[in-house]
Amino acid sequence: MGDCSAAAAAAAAATSAKLPIPGKRNILITSALPYVNNIPHLGNIIGCVLSADVFARYCRLRGYNAIYICGTDEYGTATETKALEEGCSPKEICDKYHAIHKEVYKWFNISFDEFGRTSSPQQTEVCQDIFKKLLDNNWLSENTMQQLYCDTCDKFLADRLVDGNCPTPGCNYDSARGDQCEKCGKLLNPTELLEPKCKFCRKTPRIRDTNHLFLELPLLKDKLEEYISTTSVSGGWSQNAIQTTNAWLREGLKPRCITRDLKWGVPVPHENFKEKVFYVWFDAPIGYVSITSCHTKEWEKWWKNPEDVELYQFMGKDNVPFHTVMFPSTLLGTGESWTLMKTISVTEYLNYESGKFSKTKGVGVFGNDAKDTNIPVEVWRYYLLTNRPEVSDTLFTWPDLQAKLNSELLSNLGNFINRVLSFIAKDPATGYGSIIPEAEFVDSHPLTKALGDKIGNYVEQYVEAMEKVKLKQGLKIAMAISGEGNAYLQESQFWKLYREDPPSCAVVMKTSAGLVYLLACLLEPFMPSFSLEVLKQLNLPAETQFSLSDDKGEVERAKRPWGILPAGHKIGTPAPLFRELKDEEVAFYREKFAGSQADRKVKADAAAKKLTDKLQEVEISDGKKAKKEKAKKSAETKTKVSAPAEAEISISRLDIRVGLITKAQKHPDADSLYVEEIDVGEAQPRTVVSGLVKYIPLEEMQNRKVCVLCNLKPAAMRGIKSQAMVLAASNNDHTKVELVEPPQGAVVGERVTFQGFEGLPDDVLNPKKKVWETLQVDLLTDKELVACYKDLPFTTSTGVCKVSSISEGTIR
Repeated sequence: MGDCSAAAAAAAAATSAKLPIPGKRNILITSALPYVNNIPHLGNIIGCVLSADVFARYCRLRGYNAIYICGTDEYGTATETKALEEGCSPKEICDKYHAIHKEVYKWFNISFDEFGRTSSPQQTEVCQDIFKKLLDNNWLSENTMQQLYCDTCDKFLADRLVDGNCPTPGCNYDSARGDQCEKCGKLLNPTELLEPKCKFCRKTPRIRDTNHLFLELPLLKDKLEEYISTTSVSGGWSQNAIQTTNAWLREGLKPRCITRDLKWGVPVPHENFKEKVFYVWFDAPIGYVSITSCHTKEWEKWWKNPEDVELYQFMGKDNVPFHTVMFPSTLLGTGESWTLMKTISVTEYLNYESGKFSKTKGVGVFGNDAKDTNIPVEVWRYYLLTNRPEVSDTLFTWPDLQAKLNSELLSNLGNFINRVLSFIAKDPATGYGSIIPEAEFVDSHPLTKALGDKIGNYVEQYVEAMEKVKLKQGLKIAMAISGEGNAYLQESQFWKLYREDPPSCAVVMKTSAGLVYLLACLLEPFMPSFSLEVLKQLNLPAETQFSLSDDKGEVERAKRPWGILPAGHKIGTPAPLFRELKDEEVAFYREKFAGSQADRKVKADAAAKKLTDKLQEVEISDGKKAKKEKAKKSAETKTKVSAPAEAEISISRLDIRVGLITKAQKHPDADSLYVEEIDVGEAQPRTVVSGLVKYIPLEEMQNRKVCVLCNLKPAAMRGIKSQAMVLAASNNDHTKVELVEPPQGAVVGERVTFQGFEGLPDDVLNPKKKVWETLQVDLLTDKELVACYKDLPFTTSTGVCKVSSISEGTIR
């Protein structure tokens, strides 16, 4: 919803704004505002926005009146520094990266009620109002402080505009920022740095006096300690939050500067400090309030209503003191009745392979990187949440992601759901014709009754874990239900029961179908896109609201999974929910995301130059050849006059497009054939029959982009007319076949092109002229796995088309 104008705020208030409801549980959820000077990496995402999203979705599942507020933190030196690097204004930097953040979070299915910005007019209004109350209540003081000043740049250097050696004994980090050491986490003043350097010119700055305003934290100590001692227990603060906060209190609170010598920020409404702005630590947490004011003009009903509203806040461990010490002190100092934080959920660091994720150094997988892989969003969410660093640092590795996808999602969860729905979908001679059967003899089926008791216990444990914001534990419990489902199917031997004891088989399948729905419900906070797909396969409306409300008795209902779905309901079409991640893909991603973003750019630029040089060589070669052919034809036309010639056989006559397989299934009358529905950018998908069963598993044919030859003459294959052909590469002895894949960002329906060849394709290729057969012999993959016509790559608007592992293969 972005930057909120007064008109937009009014419109939001009039339409979709949420307000606390008397008598209901009202929960206000925030996640630490991501800084706007870079793209968020996976550590940032799990540390704040994704964790908060899971809890917000859980609250809605339980029927609570929950609102999730977040936005980009846009003021401060980091923005000014980034603007200097990119040669633009701070506002332009904020506009650019706010849009990037918003797009990344949209792809990750983060369900904000409001995603705003701290550079809004509302931020200035709320921030200045809080400041004036602190000033009136005498919680602020003026003081002269020593600050680093760069004579070369003729300016005071704010904390992030200087770096140097960390002064903390034993740390020895040589790139500590002026506000905090990234290695040991110690908060610093710039003057404490050893061997400081100006970020702009790298000269050594000198210390100079400057006047600033301070929040008198020592005077607020009693109020703050009373709040912390009470709420940390009643709110169940995470242990790392308690330890960090107590360490701050033990060291003794000191007056904290709230102003800075900058231009980009909220102006200080004070005559003596009108050339300064508020320090970002003071300004940024107030962003939660101002962004809520963009959601509704009645924002005080959320933020000044401690009797009816519970505030839950999510963040990484480096943000703890700002939320447990400074922000509460600021609100307490106003003397107003603010909704103070009840529960804080803090994560440690998620590290990457052999080092740390780093925005400044560009190390790790970033939000836009995840989006550009062919790994679905539900897999990313699942892996990050199973690896959530709740107690200690955890490690992201590509082999671990592969193991969790293949063993937990594919072999456990996906396998259970597919077994159940595929059996129900079988025709009535071998299954139930897609109809949920009646279960009439549950009481005489001890295995099912025992399962019901187990599931009921699991659901109670799930609720208990999620209420305490133990998200990783909640996910583990939900996945355990899938494991119980698989064990139940095996122990019941339903395939034998179908022939030998049909009533018992009906009980098992109706119960299992209920478990499928229950899993979609419990896992919706973690993998919402997965749950939507399960709804589709169950033939339930997409707008179906999952619910686990006590008021409706739905926790109790989970103990009777055989009663969750009604008998007689017709399910949809089962399909695999997950695709195996192969070793060669893992190796590819490890290589692709190795080193820093700067290293990757150098490699990408080198590869692009190599490709450009190759294209230029081909262009020159083809140009010489074309001149010779033109001279020859010219000589021939002088000696004879002939009938108009057939168009030259050229690669431009092929209509090769980017397609998306929306559905794939086995051919009903041919074991070696698949039948696919492929979107090629037309009003209706095309039906395509492919002989790929022997080479590519059915689950790998689902929902993937392919290259499709669209102007072959349609041909019937075992009773089904194929309207196009999927292009695939094979090795020399034809024992291995792989699909030719466009880049993930390629647009469905766009034409695949070849440098130097222009012109419209034939409407339909004439089989008698052997156009396809003539061109096909020159379709191949090169040593870099790029699909080519001769030396020319298959090219789309976002890059070239490739195969996974077959080099120097043939394409057909």
